[in-house]
Amino acid sequence: MERICSKVGCQREAVSTLTHDYEGRMAAIGPLGAGDDPHAHDLCAHHTERMTMPAGWTVLRHSTLRE
Repeated sequence: MERICSKVGCQREAVSTLTHDYEGRMAAIGPLGAGDDPHAHDLCAHHTERMTMPAGWTVLRHSTLRE
């Protein structure tokens, strides 16, 4: 089953998952998660590259190896 980007109006295929910790002001973007976490948001490549967080937040971006 294809997973779609969580951004409103976007119908692109999801390639990453965004999770966040509001209290710790931290966000992490990594490979697609298991899909059963209601606090995780799938993003397409377009929105993964353009994702920003509020000032003062730490963003961790996990890379995957490509050939």
